[in-house]
Amino acid sequence: MRKLIIGLLCLAVLAVVIDFGAAAYSEYRVSRALRVGADLTADPDVVIYGFPFLTQALDGRYQTVDIRARVMRPDIPGEISIGATLTGAHLSLGDLTDGNVRAVPVDRVEGQMRLEPTELGKLFKIPDLQVHSAPGNKSDGTGGSGGSGMTTGGQLLLTGTMPGKTPSKPGAQLGGDNVSVTADLVVDGDQVKIIATSIYRGTGDATTTAVVTDTERPKVLEQFTRTIDTNELPFGLRPTKVSAQGGQIVIEAKAENVTIDLDRLRRP
Repeated sequence: MRKLIIGLLCLAVLAVVIDFGAAAYSEYRVSRALRVGADLTADPDVVIYGFPFLTQALDGRYQTVDIRARVMRPDIPGEISIGATLTGAHLSLGDLTDGNVRAVPVDRVEGQMRLEPTELGKLFKIPDLQVHSAPGNKSDGTGGSGGSGMTTGGQLLLTGTMPGKTPSKPGAQLGGDNVSVTADLVVDGDQVKIIATSIYRGTGDATTTAVVTDTERPKVLEQFTRTIDTNELPFGLRPTKVSAQGGQIVIEAKAENVTIDLDRLRRP
């Protein structure tokens, strides 16, 4: 009886090892296919969740597949992070191991693009740019639209040094003081717009210390206003939501019951 129990335990351990090995190999095959199809500089991270893996593979439906990659943008020096979560991906075991299949039906796909402060600073040409959450009691009196007439996805504070600004006190270095602005995040078709609406003079680190005259105000707001194309959203998804999270601007998209093209993890 003891030998039987030990033998069964060994078989169970072997089955788990085989299952994890098969999952790892499949993740590698998907990662390589995504890199080649999307012309990435490195293999993206691919994780296939759910145990046992082989049961999913034989059934041809995978519970959750998580994809993460870093890509280059022509308008922003450096790399940005993109990701996709596939729920209910339908792919046969043969197609998965072959690696040549491109079209994959999925029950649901959620895509994401993250812009970090360093890359945002390059986009705005403000190297020390910081992103903060907007105070809940602040409003420019336009109902959160900044007078733009577009639906806003949220508000934030942007803080950075404006070169050439008038020092806020005698003896201060020219351009060495911060300017903070409130800005709206707006989803407009395939674009996300960051629209600066007002100079922020609150308390804390995210506050204006430089002197901004009425004449300079339009130019300062223009410096903190940008439009971001969302071409890098995975699989050609259109943006549905934008928000500020932990100093990053996060653009999200989702779709249900669609067929994705693995060559379109990103659009060059």
